[in-house]
Amino acid sequence: MEFLMNLSGPILYIIIFFAKTIEVSIATIRSVYVNKGERVKGALLGFFEVMIWILLVSSVLNNITDDPFKIIAYAAGFSLGVYSGVSIESKIAVGLASIQVVVDENTGDVLANILRDNEFGVTIIEGKGIDYNKKSLLFIQLKRKKIPVAIKLIKETDPSAYISVNDVKSIVGGFIKK
Repeated sequence: MEFLMNLSGPILYIIIFFAKTIEVSIATIRSVYVNKGERVKGALLGFFEVMIWILLVSSVLNNITDDPFKIIAYAAGFSLGVYSGVSIESKIAVGLASIQVVVDENTGDVLANILRDNEFGVTIIEGKGIDYNKKSLLFIQLKRKKIPVAIKLIKETDPSAYISVNDVKSIVGGFIKK
């Protein structure tokens, strides 16, 4: 900590910027883990997040009126941290999702079979569209990491399919490939 207090100028601003970027990225990922019920991972990330935050804030607040560029470095690091945290989280893709697909009746069974052949659990029911034409509604529960694969299969089979994707906190029963 004394090390940071003795620094000044561009090197200090770069350290503040990158430390804040890392801290906010960790905070973003921690929030996702906590929301998904991953308490241990969330707690461990929270430990490192707070350690960085305390060291960083004490450095930024030290003589802040004499060096306002610390505020700019801190704010810029925060912004990049949010962006990078969301980007990292989308790659990790923690948790489960639900995809609902609406297609014409004659496409429903074909699409369901293609998805099942690719190890997705699919439930299909009949429905009616705005013009009272018969539709097939497909419900797919899957890991978030598998969303791009499922959507690609759906779009290849029916480019005009209506697709809705939602996060799921928990699922009881059913079929989700590990």
